[in-house]
Amino acid sequence: MKQYLIWDLPIRIFHWLLVITISALWYTSEPDNNMIETHIKLGFFALGLIIFRICWGIVGTKHAIFVNFLPTPTRLKHYLKGKQQTPGHNPMGAFMVVAFLLLIGSQATSGLFINDDIFSSGPYYGVLSGELEKLMNTIHHWGFDLILIASVIHVGAVIYYRVAKGKNLVKPMFTGKKQEGEVNASDSISHSKLWTFVAVVLLVALFVYWLVVINAPVVEEFYY
Repeated sequence: MKQYLIWDLPIRIFHWLLVITISALWYTSEPDNNMIETHIKLGFFALGLIIFRICWGIVGTKHAIFVNFLPTPTRLKHYLKGKQQTPGHNPMGAFMVVAFLLLIGSQATSGLFINDDIFSSGPYYGVLSGELEKLMNTIHHWGFDLILIASVIHVGAVIYYRVAKGKNLVKPMFTGKKQEGEVNASDSISHSKLWTFVAVVLLVALFVYWLVVINAPVVEEFYY
């Protein structure tokens, strides 16, 4: 059966890197592991992934850009009535994309402003007022639980589509391709815009480096 390219390579790389990074962040978050410095660096990487996905949602390929899949009321209505074919993200999947961007973005951002009350702190710890600092701690404390809940829902949805609807959503995230019948030839993309991908990755990497290293305030410490 003929197959058509739907998911570009950058989206697939982003997806699996995010899975690996979130898993590693969960593992390194335990104080007993003594891996807080690794946890902080992984947080910077997660922030870079989220910034990349936002950029790719603007300059990426057809099914990656937000304008083509954000769940508008009309798209949601047509999807629920079975009147609209969704070669890329369906409206339910689009909700999950937005949820993960917001949750992981908030988690990574809040981590810039907090410390672990022992040895390590984010590069912007100490620049906010006490109340805002407490808010960042609260976001970071509870945010990962929400990410885990969203992940369970996401995995559950993938299993449901596989068992109840006979649709394998995992394989296309490896191959990038969907079979004829699920999508039409007009839905396919011709390439993954790899040069654009390289440019965006470099710009995001430079921005994150500037944010957490160059622009980070120097906190003076006094020892008595």
